Amino acid sequence: MKLRSFFIILAISVLILLSGAISSLYWILGQSPLELVSGGIFKEPITAVFVPKQAPFMVSLLVNPDRLESLAQYIAFPHNRRRSHREFLSIEKQLLSKTGLDYQTQIRPWLGEEITLAVTSLDFDHNPGNGIQPGYLLAVTTKDKESAKVFLQSSYSKEIISGTSDLIFESYKGVNLIYQRHHDSSVNARFSATAILDNLVLFANDPKILRDAINNVQVKTSNLRNYPNYQKALKTITEPHIGIIYANFPALSAWFGNLPIPEIPEITQTLTVAFSVKSEGLVAQTALIGGAEQGEEPPALSQPVGALAYIPVNSILTAAGTDLNQLWNQIETGLAKESPLQQLLNRILISVQDHLGLNLSERVFPSIQGEFSLAIIPNVDNSELDAIFVAKKIPDINFSGWVDNFDQLAQKRGYSVGKLPLRDNTVTVWTELSTITRNNGNLTSLDARVSGVHTDVDDYVVFATSVDAMSQALSTSQISLIRSNKLQQAVEALNPENDGYFYLDWSQGKKILEQKFPIIKVLELSIKPLLDNVQSLTVSSQGKENGVRRATIFLNVGVP
Repeated sequence: MKLRSFFIILAISVLILLSGAISSLYWILGQSPLELVSGGIFKEPITAVFVPKQAPFMVSLLVNPDRLESLAQYIAFPHNRRRSHREFLSIEKQLLSKTGLDYQTQIRPWLGEEITLAVTSLDFDHNPGNGIQPGYLLAVTTKDKESAKVFLQSSYSKEIISGTSDLIFESYKGVNLIYQRHHDSSVNARFSATAILDNLVLFANDPKILRDAINNVQVKTSNLRNYPNYQKALKTITEPHIGIIYANFPALSAWFGNLPIPEIPEITQTLTVAFSVKSEGLVAQTALIGGAEQGEEPPALSQPVGALAYIPVNSILTAAGTDLNQLWNQIETGLAKESPLQQLLNRILISVQDHLGLNLSERVFPSIQGEFSLAIIPNVDNSELDAIFVAKKIPDINFSGWVDNFDQLAQKRGYSVGKLPLRDNTVTVWTELSTITRNNGNLTSLDARVSGVHTDVDDYVVFATSVDAMSQALSTSQISLIRSNKLQQAVEALNPENDGYFYLDWSQGKKILEQKFPIIKVLELSIKPLLDNVQSLTVSSQGKENGVRRATIFLNVGVP
């Protein structure tokens, strides 16, 4: 096997281990009488000293995969241990299926407690003649340095015996580098490079990446571990964790676009994520740094949003919070306008506005200064999706005039606006009328297609995309999402003081979402081991502290 191929396989393995290897643990945790109180370890990646502070991306697994399996075996009921072991073996097989390697005999003996993969540069040689050449670094701790050497020697020997490359040894600042140069440069002009430093093994796609990594260790101001923004983000992560992800958004956007430099180099915007194991799943604490505004923004809520009382329990996707207008202003001013996040949000907003035919930031957001909730629910036959939007009235806003404006807009677009009795309420319906000719043109009938429904209920205004959806919203007093056990399970790992929730019921909405958005199916296949047992995803923001915007993501893997 080629060492370069082995590097690629290991690079992919880091991501899969972080998501997939622990997925089998979740199924066990959900049924175990014990709780994983710690959630991980209080540790930051020591290998971050090899990564430059301007690196586009880094992901670190801070716990040996064997420890995860041992933990699962220890706390599992006896009849569940076989399932746990089978899932770990399945993951090993998936990772190494095309490498010819055996994890148990060739990797396990020397693999330590930390695996870090980083995209270190966008174009490491800055040579226009060979195109864009990103730099990749894989840093792995080892518990047996000699076994690691034996493994590397075995991997190189196969390549040398085949006569396709030469093995080159180089001493750089006291560190021995080993890399390959292929005889036929037209076939492969890249090098495969490794180095062993004490209890660390480094892999890279070029020896220059290893030299730069060694320089980063010796010049503290150049490495990620000592980067002030990175350390500032880590200080907000207070829970023990098993892994860390770091992303430099401008550089990451350039990497995705295969660009040699970020489009706006002066922008600073980074995201740090720490993953913790909980009894019901995986919790990710995030810290976002960068944007126009600094200072403090305490969480706006200390209890669930009352507008959720009108959201049916079968909601697939739900967003709830307060002061939508302020939230949008924070997004506009809190993120640099040229940043990838801001560009993505603007594209989404423009596509929705084009579909609706109105400017949301001018016609909708300014009036939503109280509680709000938005839900996507399946229709009666589960073939289509309906939407429900709920906004709480506040004294300073003329909601009657605001809603009348929407009725007038609907009429201008050719809809018929009328009243309809529904569940002890009177609702306003926007209907698109047309005629249908049947029986060879001898019979013409009227066809009415509902495009929108709205009504007032107590202190709230409720909008829906169908009469059936509105009927569900008006009959949820005892079966609303806010009263359901599934929402309580989805938010139990989150801070009660927050800015609201984004909730996705993956177990219920998986099939219909895949039908409507095929890209979801592609994404699911890429992280299939993690999603096999996922019940729901919940995201909650906790405001901003010392210029760091914080949020929590919870993957609920509790047994339904």
